[in-house]
Amino acid sequence: MQYNDITYEVRGPAAWIIINRPDKYNAFRGQTCEELIHAFNKAGWDKSIAAIVLTGAGTKSFCTGGDQSAHDGSYDGRGIIGLPVEELQTTIRDVPKPVIARVNGFAIGGGNVLVTCCDLAIAASSAVFGQVGPKVGSVDPGFGTALLGRVVGEKKAREIWMLCRRYTAQQALEMGLINTVVEPAELDAEVERWCAEIAALSPTAIAIAKRSFNQDSESIRGISAMGMQALSLFYDTEESREGVKAFLEKRKPQFR
Repeated sequence: MQYNDITYEVRGPAAWIIINRPDKYNAFRGQTCEELIHAFNKAGWDKSIAAIVLTGAGTKSFCTGGDQSAHDGSYDGRGIIGLPVEELQTTIRDVPKPVIARVNGFAIGGGNVLVTCCDLAIAASSAVFGQVGPKVGSVDPGFGTALLGRVVGEKKAREIWMLCRRYTAQQALEMGLINTVVEPAELDAEVERWCAEIAALSPTAIAIAKRSFNQDSESIRGISAMGMQALSLFYDTEESREGVKAFLEKRKPQFR
């Protein structure tokens, strides 16, 4: 596959997968998801790769979720909602390598969900986290909700989704969403240190450990499949369309 929306680099023992849409705050469209799925499988089954780093191009954004300009009742790709996002999330979980989210800026909406799905997360102090689904007539009815509850605790996860606030990197660290926070200038060096430590360990033991962790929450895959079917129906409603329209028109939505 030729990559247009992402870049793929091998840096020492790690594969770096970089969403390369900085003009869209690294929001993903259908094509972006397809390229990410391909890249994760490419790195995940390459025996020379010890770890996978997921990040966004530039300094402003890690990922801000689905590209609303490509959303009109459905996104512009395949899958239940026009984005194979559930396949992307499960691919991150299924590859037998640790996936590290290198959070360099906004991790909002589906970007926050990607951080949740990654095995580890290292953030710059300038990073910002949060959900926006209910602001734009959407939700992530699977790993973005159920798995988030396991990661940060159910009360905090409900707060994140039901209030749509934004959180600093330090707050994300305190709630357990990420592993560590460093200054922006130190971010790459810190990520590379973690990759080097992983490379010194048994890859088979790590793969078994990852699958063991995942097995405990594997039922969420089924929740996601069912939830996405409901979401596809929701996207056909006036309520959901109002959220997208208001976002594109840069005004407050009138849901009620």
